[in-house]
Amino acid sequence: MNSEIKMSVSTMTRSKDSKAVYVLFEDGAKSAEFALPECRKVSNNGFSDEEIAQLTDYIQNEQDSIYDVARKINPMKAFLGEIK
Repeated sequence: MNSEIKMSVSTMTRSKDSKAVYVLFEDGAKSAEFALPECRKVSNNGFSDEEIAQLTDYIQNEQDSIYDVARKINPMKAFLGEIK
């Protein structure tokens, strides 16, 4: 895996009766999306099984910090390009 993997975190969203956060990893043409709190893989385009296992371990170990990031996102400011 490249050391330059980009990670994007969604705002808190509603999934059925609970809150969810989506995490997208991108490495060149490869991408994988996961849903928290289940750490469920939503999609994978190009990552190997070993890489998916590493990304899953990462989001399991970093859930608290990922939730902190998601809570701080202001969707309107992001939409308007005010977040750098």
